[in-house]
Amino acid sequence: MSLELQRYWRVVKKRLWMIALIVLVGCTLAGYYSNRVAKPQYEASAKLIVTQNADLNALKPSLDVGSISSNILLIKTYKEIIRTPRIMAKVVQQHPELQASANELVSKVNVSSVNESQVMSVSVRDGSYERAAKIANAVSDVFRQEIRTLMKVDNVSILNEADPSERRGQVSPNPSMNMMVAFVLALIAGIAAAFIADQMDDTVKTEEDIRTKLGIPLLAAIPDIKRGDLDNRGSGHHTLMKNAAGRKRNVSLDA
Repeated sequence: MSLELQRYWRVVKKRLWMIALIVLVGCTLAGYYSNRVAKPQYEASAKLIVTQNADLNALKPSLDVGSISSNILLIKTYKEIIRTPRIMAKVVQQHPELQASANELVSKVNVSSVNESQVMSVSVRDGSYERAAKIANAVSDVFRQEIRTLMKVDNVSILNEADPSERRGQVSPNPSMNMMVAFVLALIAGIAAAFIADQMDDTVKTEEDIRTKLGIPLLAAIPDIKRGDLDNRGSGHHTLMKNAAGRKRNVSLDA
């Protein structure tokens, strides 16, 4: 196990420059995309409440476990109805100032229940917080009107409208999160690339490679002698060999 880990570490250490380059390129691309390419998105939400009676003052008499459970189940149906083309077409018709098509509204609107309660949240993402708030309020109001015709009930009330004048920060993109994710993915990709390159590289470059591939001890090495070394023949054979020993291009001989 220890030998395997040492071998893995040698592969990583050998191609550390390649891993660092992949991580650097990945983080740079993620940062450039987050800050230069991706458009900021803002989110606004309006809250609706589903009761037995639209009049919140009459809410108290209807507070029993059975009615609450049935209302929670009813919310699942309402969540699907809100994002239908019929509701969105009504929003487009009644609010031309939004300058949005029904399909565009469907792509921007998300409906969820709040902690499995009788409260629904209509959330809208857009490049402008003010426009997102107006769309959330318009969709909520039109749905409240249309549900009376569709379900023959009047049990939806607007609990809280989004405030178009409010100033909130963007919800996406998140440059810090994107760069962190890019760092992790690039690190994994870099290590994988290092192992693939090591498996495809069958050349022998060092004495250690010879010992590892052949599994036999190293007996001698023929140094790579440069022309400058031959010009210094007056220094003696011992000095010549001493200067040439340890070079990377030396050639080794095994038994």
